Amino acid sequence: MRVLIKICLGLLLASGLQAQTLGVLKYSGGGDWYSNPTALPQLIEFCNEHIGTSLESQVKTVSLTSEELFDLPWIHMTGHGNVFFTELELETLREYLKGGGFLHIDDNYGMDPYIRPILSSLFTDAPLEELPVSHPIFNTFFNFPQGLPKIHQHDNQRPQALGIILEGRLALLYTYESDLSDGWEDPRVHNDPESVRLNALQMGANMIHYVFLN
Repeated sequence: MRVLIKICLGLLLASGLQAQTLGVLKYSGGGDWYSNPTALPQLIEFCNEHIGTSLESQVKTVSLTSEELFDLPWIHMTGHGNVFFTELELETLREYLKGGGFLHIDDNYGMDPYIRPILSSLFTDAPLEELPVSHPIFNTFFNFPQGLPKIHQHDNQRPQALGIILEGRLALLYTYESDLSDGWEDPRVHNDPESVRLNALQMGANMIHYVFLN
């Protein structure tokens, strides 16, 4: 109940009555959870300018053991390596997601073999599954008729948007072989072509729009 109350309140406030704060998830296991430090601030700036949000420019770092987690309706997680959650952290994550929270996980390259088994067993009745291109997250504001855009090559596989759906709501989005958050970063970090970076920012804006404004 504590999650449901706080998340629902956060979503109401996000309609423009009060700016909301996004979070970055700090996790154990050795993976670099702190990757892409400019990504969320750049995405926030883009969303506030282009889709009518009023998000706080500063993001908050939280863990699954922090009470502050339940104050944040939208959490981002990324990295290149190992991920480890305790049983208590897994139960907290389930509670957060079932209560209305949204978690975006972006494989920054190398995270997949560690995070995918965790996500596949997170909910016995809600498997991790690929989203069809007809899902509203691909057209809620900007239109992506082919689905998730490809930002960086990695293993040159096709990009995949995989989700966990709880009671008809996309509660968790895992983006694989895309590297969206690299595309969100300050343009001086990766020197991506402007069209590629714009695709990443627009897809990120769709995710924000889906959670806060749908």
